[in-house]
Amino acid sequence: MNYVNQAVPKLDSAALTAGQGAYTDDLATQNGCLVVKVLRSPHPFAKILSIKRETASRVNGVECILTWEDVPQIRYTLAGQSYPEPSPYDRYILEQVVRYVGDPVAIVAGRDEACVDKALGMLKVKYQLLEPVLDFERALDNPSVVHPEADYHNNFDIGGDPARNLVASGCDAEGDLEGALAGCDVVVDRTYYTKANAQAMMETFRTYTYLDHNGRLNVVTSTQVPFHCRRIIAHALGLSPARVRVVKPRIGGGFGAKQTLVSELFPALVTLRTGKPAKIVYTRQESFSASNSRHQMRVRVRMGATRDGIVRAVAVDALSNAGAYGEHASTTVGLTGHKSIPLYAKAEAFRFSYQVVYTNTMAGGAFRGYGATQGCFAVESAANELAERLGIDPAQLRLKNIPQQGEVMPAYYHEPLSSSRLPDCIRRGMELIGWEQNYPRVQVSDHLVRGVGMALTMQGSGISSIDTASATIKLNDDGYYTLLIGATDMGTGCDTILAQMAAEVLRCPLEQIAVDGVDTDHSPYDTGSYASSTTYVTGTAVVKACTQLVEQIKDEGARLLGIPAERAAFDGQAVSDTAAPDARIGLDRLAQTLVGGMNPHWLTATASHCSPTSPPPLMAGFAQVEVDLETGECRVLDYVGVVDCGTVINKNLARVQTEGGIAQGIGMALWEDINYDGHGRMVNDSFMQYKLPTRADLPPIRVEFVESYEPSGPFGAKSIGEVVINTPAPAIAQAIHNACGVWVRDLPITGEKILRGLWEQQGRTL
Repeated sequence: MNYVNQAVPKLDSAALTAGQGAYTDDLATQNGCLVVKVLRSPHPFAKILSIKRETASRVNGVECILTWEDVPQIRYTLAGQSYPEPSPYDRYILEQVVRYVGDPVAIVAGRDEACVDKALGMLKVKYQLLEPVLDFERALDNPSVVHPEADYHNNFDIGGDPARNLVASGCDAEGDLEGALAGCDVVVDRTYYTKANAQAMMETFRTYTYLDHNGRLNVVTSTQVPFHCRRIIAHALGLSPARVRVVKPRIGGGFGAKQTLVSELFPALVTLRTGKPAKIVYTRQESFSASNSRHQMRVRVRMGATRDGIVRAVAVDALSNAGAYGEHASTTVGLTGHKSIPLYAKAEAFRFSYQVVYTNTMAGGAFRGYGATQGCFAVESAANELAERLGIDPAQLRLKNIPQQGEVMPAYYHEPLSSSRLPDCIRRGMELIGWEQNYPRVQVSDHLVRGVGMALTMQGSGISSIDTASATIKLNDDGYYTLLIGATDMGTGCDTILAQMAAEVLRCPLEQIAVDGVDTDHSPYDTGSYASSTTYVTGTAVVKACTQLVEQIKDEGARLLGIPAERAAFDGQAVSDTAAPDARIGLDRLAQTLVGGMNPHWLTATASHCSPTSPPPLMAGFAQVEVDLETGECRVLDYVGVVDCGTVINKNLARVQTEGGIAQGIGMALWEDINYDGHGRMVNDSFMQYKLPTRADLPPIRVEFVESYEPSGPFGAKSIGEVVINTPAPAIAQAIHNACGVWVRDLPITGEKILRGLWEQQGRTL
């Protein structure tokens, strides 16, 4: 192949390295563009009794101040998911009840930042304080009900009961679990905790809005889901979707945070009220404390095996903290079990149950890994503990139990494993980390010990039978192509990857294809960039559309050459006669001929794709750590990730995706820890307090790909975007245990927790 499976540079690499990328705030250039800011609640749970705004309204330059009395009272969800959204409709844009510290109270718009800040400081709000629910383990059936409103709405039953603070619940099971556990020689029963994590993308949330000459609302915003964004904006504002246009410029990262609407509705309201353009740019503190995060979870795992290491039963029970609103609540928790249990394919029985609860903290949302990350930490840690109890090498335990290609996976929605080289991933990872030499530990000195650990994971490739992608490819009059997509490149390089696929099918240089940005007025429909869908789902749509266009080119070339269509061949530059190869017409001449004369027409093809399955990418991760037995300090010395993502479309971008995901996973394992004080305020809402790993904190991250061929994917490809974040937490947890004997079952794994465990081994207290 000429372009697929090659290390092609990103199409926008030169612009990015030269600082020429145009982001949302760069496009907000209209004179008179109002600055929008939000007054936020200082209380976790309260009813607004009054808002005095008369004095603030007289501040010179202030254009409007909007409160809950001034906005549409329409329940909606901010979750960017296909309609009918499974997330509850539990929000107003502004409401008389505030449910977390940071919930919006009022919107202020003015000519500049100074006057808006002055007006914000002059607003006087009187609150009736309510008793907040801050502990998610005490939320269910708590006397304080976070959402008692009568117009709370679900599109369909997700097992929720807001009167009990229950957002969603469910259970999926097969076989006699208790009987299978009773027949096991060894059973582990452990509970694991993961914390809320901030996505911490470089570009904060920001939106720019204006009315065009037809009075339509134009929304330029940093979003992963332009089409979902249009639908949600129209619904929340009570507008026809035909009156809303969404444009996605370059995005400075998302990691799932921008699959939820965050900033869009505030300037939109201002523009509709004033008729003037408006923009909002979130501060970093707002992005931490007034947006969304990874869902905090408690996951109990029961796993049983016979003495030969065959896992016979797996039970996963998850409790998830939705926070104040239910965006992505039921869907995120679903992946906790459905993308961890299937890796133990010999099990006779499994059960996955879950509950999601409301609390008075910031809402959870989408974050790379989307629930599978939390489930992987719990289930893979339990598998490592089980292997130790059995006295079996944990790598060999996995090789005995993983699903084989062609098998149906009951815990993965009964989908087949249509492609897999997971055994090769495990064996190669063992070689790279030096498993035989370093497992379980190596004593370095009297107080330094090194240990190794491992974990497996799987994800998906899009949402099967639900999410759809479309692509349009057109031949221009100069013989070049324009590829129109609705998928959102948020720095991942999907514009490049999709152009590679198009170039491969069209047999043309990559430079011959222009990739258009997303504009809901003219881009083909795409659900957006989430659920690891773009390469697999949108890529297939691109291949379909380009294949159709090739047939059109051959048909038109045959007509102009005066030969039967079946004799036409296309080599990317010309259409020729297979019976007389010298008879040919160049692509540029063909294109120019088609747009001239009495019957001009463009050659254009559009195709859509929705997959009935979601083939899982697979990964084995291996960590080596060094623990100081005197201080509890832990350093990751080496990390190896071996990935089966089917055919690697772009080797450069796949490697960067994997390295970045592993780095995020290491951060989740050792440092990242959103915390709230006793008054519901987030205490680490800046990069000064919220610790992310830098290059100086990270070990060498070594990545290899073991390519399978996925028959349902474009050129044999599966996804890679999310699977890469899941293995570090359980692999590092096991490596620490192997080094010093301490199991830490709640993230992040700090030196204090390790030292406490060491002292407990010695009968001491910290």
